[in-house]
Amino acid sequence: MDGLEVLVHDHRMVEQLFRDYHSAASPAQRRAVVELLIRELSKHAALEELMVYPLARKSLPDGEQLVDDHLGEHMAVKETLAELDRLGEDDERTDELIARLRRDVEAHVREEEGEFMPKLREAVEQRRLDELGRMLVKAKQAAPTRPHPHAPDRPPMLAFAGPVAAAYDRFRDRLQRRPRT
Repeated sequence: MDGLEVLVHDHRMVEQLFRDYHSAASPAQRRAVVELLIRELSKHAALEELMVYPLARKSLPDGEQLVDDHLGEHMAVKETLAELDRLGEDDERTDELIARLRRDVEAHVREEEGEFMPKLREAVEQRRLDELGRMLVKAKQAAPTRPHPHAPDRPPMLAFAGPVAAAYDRFRDRLQRRPRT
């Protein structure tokens, strides 16, 4: 898969997780889905910020503005993810936060797949998109698994903060016995 196909695959997986949340039979199952949403969206956002958005800034005539808009959307998602991360299994605020998260993610995906990705596909050589895909798949193994809304969201500081956040997240996940991917 090229880099844009990897991102679209992530989008479909997250859409399925939202459906899984609503069909879960118990609070424990819903919380497990919330944990997966937190992990997958955190990794996805971190990798877009580290690898995709810098490419878009350089490659698209309106790249600076597009990326800045996307970073604003990421911030809203990260803040909701951070709130969800602090909640317990039976917290009554979960449904409301999941609904907000779903609205924000769906709007982001529509814009990304409808405008941003087609522009990027047109501007970037297929060879480079293929390389990006390989890099994204590999980098997922070391990406942060928790939201970090106050961390840097653009290189070069993101390149330093990302691995530290990822190491901390994995240590924390082990302590809390959260599933790891």
